[in-house]
Amino acid sequence: MSSLLGTTLNGRYTLESRIGSGGMSTVYRAHDETLERFVAIKLMNREVAADSDQLERFRREARAVARLSHPNIVHVIDAGEDDARPYIVFECVDGETLKERIRRLGRLEIPEALTYCIEIARALGAAHSRNVVHRDVKPQNVLIDRAGTAKVTDFGIARTLEEDGLTADGRVLGTTDYVAPEQALGQKATVQSDLYSLGVVLYEMLTGELPFKGETQVAVAMKHVREPMPDVRERRPEVSPALAAVVERATEKDLARRYADDAEMIAELETALAIESDRATGSEDQITAVIEPLPLERRRRRRSSSRGPLAVALVAVLVIAAAVAALALGGHLGGSKGGGSGAAGSRLIRVQICPGCVHAYNPDYTSGGTYQDDQAAPLAVDGNPATAWATEHYDGGVLGKPGVGIYVYAATSTPARQLHVYTRTPGWNATVWGTNQQPDLYSFAKSNWRSLATRKDVKQSVTFSWSGAHSYRYYLVWITQLGAPTYNYASINEIKLYR
Repeated sequence: MSSLLGTTLNGRYTLESRIGSGGMSTVYRAHDETLERFVAIKLMNREVAADSDQLERFRREARAVARLSHPNIVHVIDAGEDDARPYIVFECVDGETLKERIRRLGRLEIPEALTYCIEIARALGAAHSRNVVHRDVKPQNVLIDRAGTAKVTDFGIARTLEEDGLTADGRVLGTTDYVAPEQALGQKATVQSDLYSLGVVLYEMLTGELPFKGETQVAVAMKHVREPMPDVRERRPEVSPALAAVVERATEKDLARRYADDAEMIAELETALAIESDRATGSEDQITAVIEPLPLERRRRRRSSSRGPLAVALVAVLVIAAAVAALALGGHLGGSKGGGSGAAGSRLIRVQICPGCVHAYNPDYTSGGTYQDDQAAPLAVDGNPATAWATEHYDGGVLGKPGVGIYVYAATSTPARQLHVYTRTPGWNATVWGTNQQPDLYSFAKSNWRSLATRKDVKQSVTFSWSGAHSYRYYLVWITQLGAPTYNYASINEIKLYR
């Protein structure tokens, strides 16, 4: 295969390096000589190009993915044939596969795993809406780009729901580590089959391990058919009951109990993400005691009972909602036990920020860049961790100025004690500042900012905490260094302010 390096397909795509290979095709990084950009090319191996069935499968993939357009699906650019060898041209995603990320990091941070899972589910939803079933959902087929966005690829064995398969009944296609029970038995793969595989991927992201292991692929496949799915909380106890219920329901062997469609699974994933995000801030300390993990034997009895995981998830959500309401009510009533007082041991109360009460801040734009995207600023307080405000992109990941940021403000001066940030571009440095005067758009110094807390090399979920009795109306997240060389910009998906 290496002899093809340097070859130019149809006078346009020059093969520069090999990315990976399989039994049917090889993927290359190539240069598009016409548009002067890098692309990824899947080129069918010559030894299988003569096989009419394999050739039709390859062409089927091209037709299937060409119909799909979604930010979480690797975009197909072109398709053609050169010297009787068909190829497909994709966007070149600069990053790593989700499998490589799991191998490198082990189990992922819970909000990160949930965010990836939601994005994958949305990609599958776009495919399913066009009657295309992936049939080989696995982390090897998910690319994570430099911005931390998940993109699904390799619809190589996908087929539409209306078409008869090219393979005979009883033949299993896909990877048995993630195969749905009905696929393992040679039955027709459906939307629910993809969702089962996604549930296994979520389990692996949370635990760093596959649920089943065996000496052969057949042995693993039969475990998916016969053995109960391990409880994710046995391997990672800090996973919330709501999230554990999502894993359990996605991987139900009984199709009647599994998620019926992508939207249903996405809704519960987003609920679980909101719960996990709030727990990460530390503001849910009073709530977590209400939903402590059940003893192992009781969990096993519950898993074997007729009560479904959706009911468990709903109970957990209702318990949390009741606890949150109780906390909020106590805070609004000014309870005598210190709620909202800011004293040691008191409960933190969320400060509600309206969508119009958040703005990008770049006072030094005249000497180092352009205006930041102020229109996207409300995405940092919309309650959706999958959306974000982001800085401009900076060459080499160097700001070239003191900083850039985003600020929120309350209706009145607020004695906040903590600011929580969720980002999908970790590694940057920042300081939280406060002021009571309208920020000067052209001068940081004239805004009378006061430093509150500094964090370096921030993680995906980071909390800035400070002490003192000063109250401010404006709170600024001031980014002073980017997470270079990984990122040349910084994003803020969610800001939460607490008093």
